[in-house]
Formats: sequence, structure tokens, C-alpha cells
Amino acid sequence: MIRYLTRRLLLFIPTLVVISLLAFIISVNAPGDPVERMISLSASEGQGQQNQNESGQRAYWRTKLGLDLPVFYFSLRPLSEPKALSKIYDAAEKTSVQKLSRETGNPNTAIAFHNARLEFLSAISSQNDSISNLLFADAHSLKYAATTEEISNRLKRLHTELDRSENYRLTELLKTTEVKFLEYKSETSSFRNFIPVVSFNKSNQYHRWFFGDGNWITGKGAVHSRGIIRGDFGISYLNRQPVSMVIGEKVGWSLFFSLASVLIAYIISIPIGVWAGARKDSKFDNISSISLFILYSLPSFWLATLLLMTFANPDIMHWFPASGIKPVFGYPDGASIWQKFSLSLPYMILPLICYTYSSFAILSRTLRVAVLENMSQDYIRTAMAKGLPFHLVVFRHAFSNSLLPLITVFANVFPLAIGGSVILETIFTIPGMGFETVHSIQNQNYPMIVAIFTITGMLTMTGYLVSDILYAIADPRITFDKR
Repeated sequence: MIRYLTRRLLLFIPTLVVISLLAFIISVNAPGDPVERMISLSASEGQGQQNQNESGQRAYWRTKLGLDLPVFYFSLRPLSEPKALSKIYDAAEKTSVQKLSRETGNPNTAIAFHNARLEFLSAISSQNDSISNLLFADAHSLKYAATTEEISNRLKRLHTELDRSENYRLTELLKTTEVKFLEYKSETSSFRNFIPVVSFNKSNQYHRWFFGDGNWITGKGAVHSRGIIRGDFGISYLNRQPVSMVIGEKVGWSLFFSLASVLIAYIISIPIGVWAGARKDSKFDNISSISLFILYSLPSFWLATLLLMTFANPDIMHWFPASGIKPVFGYPDGASIWQKFSLSLPYMILPLICYTYSSFAILSRTLRVAVLENMSQDYIRTAMAKGLPFHLVVFRHAFSNSLLPLITVFANVFPLAIGGSVILETIFTIPGMGFETVHSIQNQNYPMIVAIFTITGMLTMTGYLVSDILYAIADPRITFDKR
């Protein structure tokens, strides 16, 4: 058993790596610009002083989010593509430099020209008050121009407009840009496009995301990230709080409803399933079978809506609150745990019903089949032939040998505890992980989505391991030794 557990725990390592790679691929390829999200969030919060220098803000958030690093430990690029391309974060700007470098096959002159046009645009931006809108628009278009024809047209128009404005400083910068452009066109090495180059990147986005930006073993010296291996899943795009902190605030209610519903389901389903299996084709078996099939066929969202319309409706029966998990005014100051529980109890009744009914339906049917199979075994006949009471034979012998299906279902509790129920938490406005998942998807809060995906995968592996351990405890015939 110890050897088996050791192998399973060691297997967690490559599995965790695979899960992290999938999560990282999702985060890297997700649509939207996280830097722009952060800057827009600053603007919505009224941080005018920070918004005065948007380029500085972009550089700050690129560094903080690790977006200024190469994506992975190695990268493949043609020899014509400049290595500094990974430092350009703007997608349109990167595409422009990439096309220019591949057109001539000379990355050095392409980067030199690009830096010259950036310097020209920066100078125009600093004189924005005295520059015409047409001149600023042409300079901005020059930054993203990707063909020699388009660049030549923009440079001619800028020359004409600057001659009218008689701005000598900008004229000199434009001449410098033209010189760099001529150097770019004069040197052509198209064969570089067909020579592959492999770059190895010690510092990269995946390493920083997984291990943090400090010591990869101890985590010491971390500045912006400690890595998901230490529970740091980055920053939420919605409120700029650590994702781990948001999960810590939300996971409590999901955990409560998951565990409470499972506990209630087992308490109800075990007696029903055992007795129905022991009394096959009896009146109790037939009625419970029909009732459980009906319950299992009811969609949770439909039953939740029906319960709200019936028991949380002021026009019918206003017995329970319609949403939330506590009174609107909150808990009284100095309230004890029992007082908080009593105030929140009316809010829990309807959600717990919806959480539980489908669980004990399937648990009861599963346990019934297992007990029915064991009741036909020889050891049950022997026990009854010895004169043991019927209920003792059923619950001590048949039930104890029918635990394996219940253990299998129990393994699903672990991922459910972190993921919550997306549908029910949304309908009842429960501030748990399910409601947070919907909110994150609607607002493209990818760090939160990736964190839930990663943690759910890890808890699924943990659930399978716990199931294997419980199998061996429940049934001594099960062994994980090689023999």
C-alpha cells in the first residue's frame, strides 16, 4: 500500500505539469489585452495621475504580469526575425516589425528603422498641442506601416506637412527616420527567412507563472509572483487583487454547500437504497424507485426556479428569501457563530434542496443495485441460515460490502468543492466559486478561470487517490501490491 501511494504521489508531479501547461496555454492565447484591462481599470477608478503617462503604465503592467518575457523555455524563429521582437507587446506593432524584417531578411536594419519611427512619434506626441491632427494621424500610421510602399507614402505626406509647419526639430527626426528606412531597403538577405534559429530562454513567462520570479525552489526574492506552485495565481483583472485572496473569500460558501449537500444526501440515500435492495419488488422498492427516477429527471435550474416562484414569492408563499446568504443589512455587531447561522439558515434551505435531491437519487439507486447483488451471495444465505436477524444481516453484512459505489461518488466532492455549482449559485446569488466563475467568464477575467481550472484538476487527482485508499479500507480483499 505504501509503495502504491508513493507511486501515485510521484505521478502527481507530471500530471501537475501537464495541467499547468494546459492552463498556461489557455491564459496565453485568451483574447483581450490584460495590460489595457489594467489601465482601463485605473481610469475607471479615477486614478488620473497614473493615467497621465500611459506608456509608463503599460511598461509597469507588462513587467508586473511578466508579459515582457519570452513565452516558453525555448522558441523557434527564422534568422530574419529580430530577437528583440519578443519585447514588443503591441500586437499590431509586432506584426509590422515582423513583416518588415521578413521582407528584406535583415532584422538589424528593420529594428533600427522601427526605433527611429518610434522616436519620431514620441517627439510629435510631446508637442501634441501645436501639431495638427492630420500630422499626428500620419505619424501614428507610420508606426504600424508594414510595407515599403505604405511607408514611403507616409514619409512623403509627413514631409509635406512639416514643411508647412516649419518645425525644424521634427523635420530633422523625420530625416533620420528616412535615412534608416533607406538603409533598411538597401540591405536584402531574403535567404535568412529559411534558416531556423532555436532560442533558449532561462527567464520566460511559463517559468515565472509556475515557479515565480524568485528562487524557483525556495521562492525567496520574489517581487511580482511567487508562482502557482506556491498558490499565487496572479492578479484578478476585475479588482487587481490576488486571485488566491479572491478564491479564499469565495470558496467557503461553495465548500459549505457541497459538503452539507453530500452529508444530507448520504443520510437520506443510505437507508432508502439499503432497504430497497433488501426488499426487492416490495411496495417500498417500487414507490422509491419511481420517486427517485422522477427526482433525478428534474433539471436543477428548473426546480430552483420553481421553488423560488413558489416559496420566495410574496404573491404566493413568502417563506424564504429569494437570493443571497445573509440579511441585506448584514450580521449584527458582535454576533456569535450560532446567531450568524440562524440568520443565514432561511437563505440556505432552498439551495440545499436543489443541491441535494439529484445526489441522493443517484446514490440510492446505486446503493440499491449493490445491495441487491450482495443479497444473492452465499455468505448472506449462510448468515440468515444461522438465525441472525434480517436487519442485522442487511446492514452489517450486505451494506458493508456495498460501500464501493458510495466511495466512487464521494471522490467527486473534491473538485465540486472548489468549482461550486455554476447554475445554482447564479440563480440563488450565492457568492461562491460557481458565481465567481460565471462573473469571470463574462468579464474575461482569465487568471481566475485558469486558477479554477488548475485547482479543480489537482483536486480531481486527490479525489481519486482518496477513493483508492477508502477502497482498501472498506474491502480488505482489495490490495495494491503487485502480487
